[in-house]
Amino acid sequence: MPPELAGAARALFGDRIDLAAAYAELLATDGVVRGLIGPREAPRIWDRHLLNCAAVAERIPEGAEVLDVGSGAGLPGLVLAIARPDLAVTLIEPLARRTSFLVEAVDRLGLAGTVRVFRGRAEEAATGTDDSGPLRGDVVTARAVAPLDRLAAWCLPLAVPHGRLVALKGASVADEIAEHAATVANLGGGEPTVHRCGVGVIEPPTTVVEVVRERVVAPARASARRKSRGGRTRRR
Repeated sequence: MPPELAGAARALFGDRIDLAAAYAELLATDGVVRGLIGPREAPRIWDRHLLNCAAVAERIPEGAEVLDVGSGAGLPGLVLAIARPDLAVTLIEPLARRTSFLVEAVDRLGLAGTVRVFRGRAEEAATGTDDSGPLRGDVVTARAVAPLDRLAAWCLPLAVPHGRLVALKGASVADEIAEHAATVANLGGGEPTVHRCGVGVIEPPTTVVEVVRERVVAPARASARRKSRGGRTRRR
């Protein structure tokens, strides 16, 4: 860990800072070798990944059930599980090589009691599979995986009524909200709000957009989706 980040790391991880360091080592070694983290990212794992994600914990209520969509190498889900042992976290990831890493990381970090891994897409997690019923969480997180309209379509069905999508975003979040607010509302979401996490602890603070699931909206039928895209429905 860079010495200049030690104070922020202690503030965000507390007495679990050694566990955070073990995860950072996994990312910098296995994560790079297996293509989950780029080689150039290794020197910036603490500031760009761990601290950036851990700051989001301030937006999550105590004892919450958290679903992390498109978890990848465990960002932000595994970081939140390390920083907040009161949370129950499910990492949702469709790619086998990533879920293999996640399963191994959960085991090596001793987090099996509070973290589980679901291999599949968000849509599959929302509807359930042969091996698992539908997943629901108080908070659904995501990090830089898609624009806000697609994030809302994937994540809001995974939130309990009045649960929240908490998505890590960049400086253009206001433009995304202006462009996609109507779509978010049609999906049952409330007005998106922007929050800065870790103010006074990390620089720059982490920007998140939050959307409350205000209404339960039935998913569009497949045929209707094809028609809306100008496609043809197939006759039986």
